[in-house]
Amino acid sequence: MKALLKQKEISILAIILLIGAVLSFVSPVFLTIGNFLDIIEGNVVIGILAIGMTLIIITSDIDVSVAALTTAVAVSIGYLFTFLPDSWISVLLLFLIAPVIGLVMGLINGLLVSIIEIPAIVVTLGTLNIIAGLVLYITNGNYVNSTNFPQSFMAFANYELLGLPILIYLLAVVAIGTWFILKHTLIGRSVLAIGGNTQSSVRVGIDYKKVKLFVFAYMGFLAGIAAIAQTAYTKAVDPNGMLGLELTVIAAVVLGGANIHGGRGSIHGTLLGVLLLAIMQNGMILARIDTYWQNVVTGAIIVIAVSYDHLSYKRSQDKLAKIEVEA
Repeated sequence: MKALLKQKEISILAIILLIGAVLSFVSPVFLTIGNFLDIIEGNVVIGILAIGMTLIIITSDIDVSVAALTTAVAVSIGYLFTFLPDSWISVLLLFLIAPVIGLVMGLINGLLVSIIEIPAIVVTLGTLNIIAGLVLYITNGNYVNSTNFPQSFMAFANYELLGLPILIYLLAVVAIGTWFILKHTLIGRSVLAIGGNTQSSVRVGIDYKKVKLFVFAYMGFLAGIAAIAQTAYTKAVDPNGMLGLELTVIAAVVLGGANIHGGRGSIHGTLLGVLLLAIMQNGMILARIDTYWQNVVTGAIIVIAVSYDHLSYKRSQDKLAKIEVEA
C-alpha cells in the first residue's frame, strides 16, 4: 500500500478528485454524465498524441512538430475526400492512408534524429515550421471545404456504441495497443531501457538508432489517427485549429508522471494527465473564466511539472553519489 501511494499516478488521481469536488460546487453541470463524455470526447486528439509523446519523452527526447504534423494529415484527408467514393470502404481506406502519411513524416524526423544525430528539439522545430508553412501555402489559411466530406464518414463521426461516442473507443484502442507494445514487446522494453540508461542498454545489444526511429515513426503514425479523430470531431479541417496544441500534449505527458530526463512514463499516467488538464479547462469554461487564461495555466503546469521532475532527478543523483562515496 505504501508503494502504491508513492506512485505519481495516485497523486494525480487525488488531484483530479479534489478539483472535481470543487468544480461540482462551482457548477452543478460538471457532475453530469453528458459533461464527462464531452470532456473525454473533446480531448481524444490530445490523448492520442500524448500517448505517442510518452514514448518519445521516455527516451529523453521531445517532438514539438506533432500539432503541425496532425494538421498536415488532416488537410490531406480533406483533399482526399474529393476523390474517395461515398461508402464505408472510404472510411476503411482513410484509416489506412492517414496513418501511413503520418508515419512517413514521422520517419523523416526519426531518420534525422537517429541517423544524422541532430538533436530532436532542433529537428522537430524545423519540421514544425516547414510543415506549417506548406499547409498555409496549400490552403491559403482557409478551411478545407467540408461539403466534400462523404456521408459515410459523417455517419462514422456521429456513431455511438452503448451510449459512448466512437472516438472514445478509438482512444481506448490506441491506449491499450501502445500499453501492450511498451510492456510486452522487445521494442517497447528497449524504449524503457534506452531512456533509463543509454550507454548500458547499447552495451547489452539494444539498437539505439532503431529505437529512436521507432518512437518518432510511431508518433507520426498516431498523428495520422489523431487527424482522423480531429476531422471527425470538428466536421471540418482548420489549418490553424491546432496551433500550439503541442504544449498541451507535452504538459499532459509530464503531468502524467513521465520524467523529462527519460526512463519513466506510463500510458495510464499520461491519460490521467490529459484528464486533469481537460477537467481544469472545462472548469474554467464553466466558471466563465477568460479562455486566454488556459494558455497561462498550461504554461505554468509545464514549468512546475518539469521543475519538480528536475529537482527530484537531482535529489536522486545526489543520493546515488553519496552512497557511492560512502561505499
